Amino acid sequence: MKEILAKEVQQVLEQGQPIHLIDVREVDEVEAGHIPGIIHIPLGLLEFRMHELNKNESYVVICRSGGRSGQAALFLESHGFNVMNMVGGMLAWNGEVE
Repeated sequence: MKEILAKEVQQVLEQGQPIHLIDVREVDEVEAGHIPGIIHIPLGLLEFRMHELNKNESYVVICRSGGRSGQAALFLESHGFNVMNMVGGMLAWNGEVE
């Protein structure tokens, strides 16, 4: 599984480069604060909603601490998606939050 640091994701966003972020936390967690522009798909719904994603795009998967996003990244990888897990999750995030 490929990984990316939170500060690297933040740099990509600050440089205005396109990046696709999937937040797999639960609704209440996302409502409490999330990175602007995320795609919100709770982990439990991922297998039912992965058809919404494009296999020609690359994605960074995010959760609270990196565990659930790691599971999601492995799952999506096994279905042919190009994904990276954001190490440390939102606990490691120091950038903008909505």
